[in-house]
Amino acid sequence: MVAVAITKTDLTATELRGAAARSRDAQAARRMLALALVLEGVNRTTAAKTCGMDRQTLRDWVHRYNTDGLAGLANRKAPVRSRRLDAGQVADLAGWVEAGPDPTQDGVVRWRRQDLKRRIVERFGVELHERTGAVLCGQVSGDARLSSPFGAPAAPEVRSGGARP
Repeated sequence: MVAVAITKTDLTATELRGAAARSRDAQAARRMLALALVLEGVNRTTAAKTCGMDRQTLRDWVHRYNTDGLAGLANRKAPVRSRRLDAGQVADLAGWVEAGPDPTQDGVVRWRRQDLKRRIVERFGVELHERTGAVLCGQVSGDARLSSPFGAPAAPEVRSGGARP
């Protein structure tokens, strides 16, 4: 099996070490140091272990360095996942929570997470985790707690000073 060669030769091992010293990204700097060791003739297994990775991982970073240069050694940002409910659907969900359930239609007297999950599937055809509905409601209304249609529970009585019972 032939090792993948470092074909990008615009930087020497010393220059890679200098770039690693100037880098503010510690992981990319570690990868630069591993490549510098390989350019100096250290075997790949030793170079990889010295820099905290295995030989296959070093091979992958050599490929990235050959195609993208130093910029290829930095971690790439993952693409942003698209929202499963659009703004109108989130507004509908918040309206349901504010209005409370209809016992005849929904079969419940207060919203629970699993009830909202079921209704989201029925209305929008989207499967969400039970917590996601409550979190979305909190983003719209500023409060992620699901309330009872009979009003908020009474606040606990606050006592100031005095003897304890």
